[in-house]
Amino acid sequence: MFKKVLVVALMGMSSFTFAGNWQVKFGGSVIAPSEDTTTPLGVVKADHEYAFTPSVEYFFGQSPFSAELLLAAPINHDVLLDGKNVARIKQLPPTITAKYHFKNSTRFTPYIGVGATAFIPWDEQGVAVKVKEDFGVAGQVGFNFQPADAKNWGVFVDVRYMDISPEVTIDPSVANYKFDLDINPFVYTLGYSYKF
Repeated sequence: MFKKVLVVALMGMSSFTFAGNWQVKFGGSVIAPSEDTTTPLGVVKADHEYAFTPSVEYFFGQSPFSAELLLAAPINHDVLLDGKNVARIKQLPPTITAKYHFKNSTRFTPYIGVGATAFIPWDEQGVAVKVKEDFGVAGQVGFNFQPADAKNWGVFVDVRYMDISPEVTIDPSVANYKFDLDINPFVYTLGYSYKF
């Protein structure tokens, strides 16, 4: 279902290509999983990671609404079992959010957003022989700051939450066990924005 939502949203964005304003954003992020997973094998968790997180945002005319597509670089997560590194997962987290910007008389523009996210894994290493794709909801809050001498550029800070729990299958020779890895990360981002 979330695949269909993403496709429809992207098609909607492309249909307004010449009707409004675009913004590109280049950020650095901390991806901080917020939960551990308790299994019969022990406590499993994904570690904190850092990533380059560019995104593209479309503003619908002069309205306070926009749509932002996160295009993060591949992220590597070490998977820890009772504190011991047992696997490594590389994944992409494409995320799209519909946003509302609180316009005001200052150069700070706060915003909130809600949307959908995906967990697309590949190149698993270690005892985890398979990690499935997963889809979930996403939330976003932050603000953009435009300096007095800036026409098109600014800096932004935001926090995203992604509801992601991919299914992990452990190598049958080790345990023959499946479980949902509760990552559910908060993503803290600081970056540069340019509007055109």
